[in-house]
Amino acid sequence: MENRIVNVGTGPAELFGQRTSPVEMHARQVIADASGFRRRFETGAELYFKSVPSRGGSYWKFQDAARFELWAIDLAAHRTQLVRVGPKLDYCLRDLKRVRGGPAVRRHAFFPSCNQRAGKREVTLGTSVGWADAYPSTYPDNWIDVTGLRGCFAIVHRVDPLHHIFESNEANNLSSTTVRLPYEPGPQRCPRAAPAPPQPAP
Repeated sequence: MENRIVNVGTGPAELFGQRTSPVEMHARQVIADASGFRRRFETGAELYFKSVPSRGGSYWKFQDAARFELWAIDLAAHRTQLVRVGPKLDYCLRDLKRVRGGPAVRRHAFFPSCNQRAGKREVTLGTSVGWADAYPSTYPDNWIDVTGLRGCFAIVHRVDPLHHIFESNEANNLSSTTVRLPYEPGPQRCPRAAPAPPQPAP
């Protein structure tokens, strides 16, 4: 499944990691106040040096950055029970695609591609305002095992499920689509959820 994590806030989603083991870093979130003074905050975030052989090696990634979930739904399309969870949990956080405009959005990427240096003692990961860390459907682990399932389900992509990033708005962290299994292209003939009410401004 193609997916992306978009920063729609007023400042970068930035994590500063420091080595705690050969494959792990303890991370703190970097937040600047109105004057531009930057501070680091404990959020429980962890970075891991994750092996992705089909993509050219290993990378420092933010653990539990997002999660694919499959939910059973009722006749009103309400999610009723979590059925399966996909293996994709860890993301680099980077400026890969500029997906929004505006005066606060950088024209060029600021946070670089995924760090592959195993010996680094410190690493910074981040996504700028209006930019996205995006992954195509062919990327490793972008799937949920649906073997043996029949009927209508909701596929949910949930960002920061363990709340390890401080955000100005926690109400915009998931996207969802409904699918009938076994899957066939075309109309899914499933209940359609009512549009979500507008969220108040943070």
